[in-house]
Amino acid sequence: MAVAVAAGTLRTCSGVFPAASGNHPLAGWRPLAPAAPAKLRLLSPALRVPRAASPAAVENGSSSNSNTVPTPKVIIDQDSDPDATIVEVTLGDRLGDLLDTMSALRNLGLNVVKASVCLDSSGKHNKFSITKSSTGRKIDDPELLEAVRLTIINNMLEYHPEASSQLAMGATFGLEPPTQVVDVDIATHIEIYDDGPERSLLVVESADRPGLLVDLVKIIADINITVQSGEFDTEGLLAKAKFHVSYRGRPLIKALQQVLANSLRYFLRRPTTEDASF
Repeated sequence: MAVAVAAGTLRTCSGVFPAASGNHPLAGWRPLAPAAPAKLRLLSPALRVPRAASPAAVENGSSSNSNTVPTPKVIIDQDSDPDATIVEVTLGDRLGDLLDTMSALRNLGLNVVKASVCLDSSGKHNKFSITKSSTGRKIDDPELLEAVRLTIINNMLEYHPEASSQLAMGATFGLEPPTQVVDVDIATHIEIYDDGPERSLLVVESADRPGLLVDLVKIIADINITVQSGEFDTEGLLAKAKFHVSYRGRPLIKALQQVLANSLRYFLRRPTTEDASF
């Protein structure tokens, strides 16, 4: 496993999480690069999410008060690099042991071809460029992308149990479930915009849970809409997704936009059951 770490142990971030203002649904999002040729395909069988190699204590032997812990974030970016999937993890400046995370990703059949670390006011950002070992290309399977997301979150909570109550996944992987309950009706937002002559941009925000990425892609595919690329962010209790989508190589017409929005809204707002993708 070859890992190239950016020069210096720590560098200052530039443009990782730009400030945003206003109430526009895209406020706070980074601009998307042109969509990569690879499309997301539901191909892989159900994947078992590996846990961290071994439990680890929080630095200094005790957990910090949750009020002082930055909001944990995991970003899976399929747009920035045509050859690799970019994963960015943010949790303060104490996420020092990255070898366990890299080992867990390797167990999923992935290579970390490049890694870098930077620090800004929002926390410490660990960024990985990941490819599939079998092909040397970026990940095109939503089930594998979701396994990557859950693996990283599980590993984060092994080393930072104090973040458990700040993540929706704390109820699944952590020691302490979230104290705050998200109102799905209020938290769910779906917007669709024209994004050039060949695609539309779908923006989804809702309460997070295991398997959400796979389910979103499946719902979109069930309407015969193609997911070209996108970004999936885990931010505390919420999941935020941006997908470049098209229908037969064209942007979605208004009627199809409405069908897609209604299908996603119905799925995201329905009562949760014990059945899940993971």
